[in-house]
Amino acid sequence: MAASPGPAGGAAAGAVHGSGPFGLAFDSGLEIKTRSVEQTLLPLVSQITTLINHKDNTKKSDKTLQAIQRVGQAVNLAVGRFVKVGEAIANENWDLKEEINIACIEAKQAGETIAALTDMSSLNRPESDGQITIFTDKTGVIKAARLLLSSVTKVLLLADRVVIKQIIRSRNKVLATMERLEKVNSFQEFVQIFSQFGNEMVEFAHLTGDRQNDLKDEKKKAKMAAARAVLEKCTMMLLTASKTCLRHPNCESAHKNKEGVFDRMKVALDKVIEIVTECKPNGETDISSISIFTGIKEFKMNIETLRENLYFQSKETLSAMLDALLERTEDFTDCAYTSHEHRERILELSAQARMELQQLISVWIEAQSKKTKSIDEELELAILKISHSLNELKIELHSTAAQLAADLVKYHADHVVLKALKLTGVEGNLEGLAEYACKLSEQKERLVEIISAAETLTLHPSSKIAKENLDVFCEAWESQISDMLTLLREINDVFEGRRGEKYGYLSLPKPMKNNANLKSLKPDKPDSEEQAKIAKLGLKLGLLTSDANCEIEKWEDQEDEIVRYGRNMSSMAYSLYLFTRGEGPIKTFQDLIHQLEAFAEEGLKLASSVQAFSKQLKDDDKRMLLLEINKLVPLCHQLQAVTKTPLQNQVFLKVDKSITKTRCIMATLVQLLSLCYKLLKKLQMENNRWVSVTNKDSVDGKT
Repeated sequence: MAASPGPAGGAAAGAVHGSGPFGLAFDSGLEIKTRSVEQTLLPLVSQITTLINHKDNTKKSDKTLQAIQRVGQAVNLAVGRFVKVGEAIANENWDLKEEINIACIEAKQAGETIAALTDMSSLNRPESDGQITIFTDKTGVIKAARLLLSSVTKVLLLADRVVIKQIIRSRNKVLATMERLEKVNSFQEFVQIFSQFGNEMVEFAHLTGDRQNDLKDEKKKAKMAAARAVLEKCTMMLLTASKTCLRHPNCESAHKNKEGVFDRMKVALDKVIEIVTECKPNGETDISSISIFTGIKEFKMNIETLRENLYFQSKETLSAMLDALLERTEDFTDCAYTSHEHRERILELSAQARMELQQLISVWIEAQSKKTKSIDEELELAILKISHSLNELKIELHSTAAQLAADLVKYHADHVVLKALKLTGVEGNLEGLAEYACKLSEQKERLVEIISAAETLTLHPSSKIAKENLDVFCEAWESQISDMLTLLREINDVFEGRRGEKYGYLSLPKPMKNNANLKSLKPDKPDSEEQAKIAKLGLKLGLLTSDANCEIEKWEDQEDEIVRYGRNMSSMAYSLYLFTRGEGPIKTFQDLIHQLEAFAEEGLKLASSVQAFSKQLKDDDKRMLLLEINKLVPLCHQLQAVTKTPLQNQVFLKVDKSITKTRCIMATLVQLLSLCYKLLKKLQMENNRWVSVTNKDSVDGKT
């Protein structure tokens, strides 16, 4: 079962108190040390830059001398802390001890040199005439600074190697214990080994979680999150699958079910190591990472270079690039679930791109032989044409992919097939099982584990552990569908230029009590009557988000700070509106409180930005704008107060007040965005008029 980035589930029995292992906040000793090393680096760089940029001709007042000395001492103190951390890492890792110690010695020497060159305490004394200082040997400071930064970099790189080795060692321990779990025959032995396995998974989760946070590449970070999510969910599934296998040792489907989970975990462990070490097993290349969108972007960049250099690319290279790019679109056109309209449109745009490339090549060859204005214009037109076709193709591919994903989510959103699968299992209905298993497999080929879990229950309909096992697998699949819906909306928002908040994944673990079955706490969802009342409250809120979006779209500069905060607030309010309908990323009252707090905070940021804008306006306009700001700020503070009020079994009342306050804030936001836009346009017209008059006066003066 593929996983989206968002861990869920629990850990081994007795291994964890709190949330699942991949959700715990934890710092190993080494991670704390390496982070301390990095934290010392920033002030060092700042202080060294101050010294190197110091001007030689600066007046040597007592204040200047004291400042230089303080900077030198601060550098030396920071180096001292850095060296202590480095030595601590070295003492724990004998294989790298010598290299780390040498780098620490270099850093210490450099720090002492800088301290000596900036020591101004005896500069005014008669005996200090021959003293070497920053004023007499600036080159010495630069050399010491370079040595210091070089040694710091060495220690950071060596510490990074230590962390990677720790993760690999932790993975190997997990694999070794998994092998023992695969061969276990008695329940008592299983409990003992699984407890050890749980502890090892917790350690692996801590190490990989810190590593994930340190990754700069967003794609790698997402892949790491997805792999860790698989491990998180599979840990819980492995527990029930193994128990089912021990209870029904002669059941083939139970063994198949357990083996599927083991295989999934091994693949996920390999994926984590691949990301950490930045190399694929057996030296393979990651073709899948080169997306169609990336291919289109690179192809467009290559054809646009023709404007500057007609000989930079070859015709064969561009033709091969386009062929490879269009070959990838076959994944869409060959898919049985792609609609006829989408398939025809993709094929049409692909053929058009090929034709326009041939036209471009023809003009390109002509441009190489003769240089005229008309040929340059033809070349520019050919480049624009193929760029436009590829943009259209990109939009069509996105639309197709989004439609396929939406259809899949819609098909599974009500979980009818899963419910039917559970029912056929309890009834021991083999024919019904085959029918619903086929329906699931049509949509997702890798749902083998759920189906084998259902087969086991069908063969043993009175088995409590087989029923519990199927429940666990179905819950994992439901969380996948929920995460997929959230991701789909995020992707569509980014593609369409709506860069609002990033929604938290709903499968992130909530605090859970450690019990025998390791079942997570049920979310505190509102009941049907409360949901109906909340839905009425949210209707006006939904309309207000549409009004706010209309106001935002008027602005030419979509990156303006006021627009950005307004867009974020509108996006958050839309999530709150979806909550009132029982949809969207907010599932519990606790999620709602977090969203409301973020919404109020964004409102205060908007008010601050609008206030800064008001300083550019004339008195009357400024006064008008400040009146609207004075409405927004108290409302945001009131909403914050509501979120902090204790529940005291009055959850619905709190939601009622919160949604009402949010509606008031959104109404004010719509008015504020409209007013800001009008005043901005007015300000721009006045500025343009002033520039025009100034230019006219200047021309008249010359005349």
